[in-house]
Amino acid sequence: MKLSTPIQHATASKQINYSAKVLLLGSCFAENIGAKLDYYKFEQCINPFGILFHPVAIEKLITRAIDQTWFGSSDVFFQNEQWYCFEAHSKLSGTSAEELLALLNTQLKVLNGWLSDATHLVFTFGTAWVYRHIETGAVVANCHKVPQKEFLKQLLSPDDVSDVLLGIEEKIRVINPKCVIIHTVSPVRHLKDGLIENSRSKAHLVAGVQEVIRPVKLTHYFPSYEIMMDELRDYRFYAQDLLHPNETAISIIWNAFNTTWLATETRSLQKEIAGIQKGLLHKPFHEHSKGHRIFKKDLALKISKVQKMLPWARF
Repeated sequence: MKLSTPIQHATASKQINYSAKVLLLGSCFAENIGAKLDYYKFEQCINPFGILFHPVAIEKLITRAIDQTWFGSSDVFFQNEQWYCFEAHSKLSGTSAEELLALLNTQLKVLNGWLSDATHLVFTFGTAWVYRHIETGAVVANCHKVPQKEFLKQLLSPDDVSDVLLGIEEKIRVINPKCVIIHTVSPVRHLKDGLIENSRSKAHLVAGVQEVIRPVKLTHYFPSYEIMMDELRDYRFYAQDLLHPNETAISIIWNAFNTTWLATETRSLQKEIAGIQKGLLHKPFHEHSKGHRIFKKDLALKISKVQKMLPWARF
């Protein structure tokens, strides 16, 4: 008897190996996958502007980074004793406009560098709902608790989504034509919008993304949303808030991503690094014992060996 609907995972071409550079942009699920890549010490960059929930927010920052349109005083505002920018997550804030602008432009340089050098870009889209600032007419990435009356809430159509993604791809291909682009829809439920509105949003994202998938042109789809909705169709795979995938679900989706997108030759090094990570969490019964000193020395040698192969790796 089958109790789930398994999603089939074909091995991708141009997989991620330990020579790859992976840029991940999008919702909090991008951070879940990025954290796994970081755990296994792949070279990666996760959301230099913080979590970005919808495609327009990602497009605006990519365009700004590629065109090197630096942030200026008109791009920041004061709210609740802090300075914020509508194009970035609230974790990028400052006690002064100058401090925030310096941070934003530093991150813009980081994003520009990764867009130019990345071998793989992973985009995770969380919602098709966007908020348009009435005063400026601009779609924002984050409202920063500015009163809702100052925004218009709008739903991107599937065509809107595909148009935005084609614009992103066109920009990227100019500076990085060989980069592999992987689109995915976040399995995180946005129930603040309402159940029906969340379903509409995810449907528009899935439909819009599918219009731009062209493996022959290095643009692919990874079914994280479908794995959560069909293969893991059970609340036991959700965190207590019933919105986010729990660690079990994240691990299952990660294993699917690993099987599909991470090169077979990385498996042995992944296993070795996992052993190091577990060793670093080990708590000895007798910290000053001879056995523990030998264990620490052996662990240090393993770390040194990995860092010679992967100079960016930090434990």
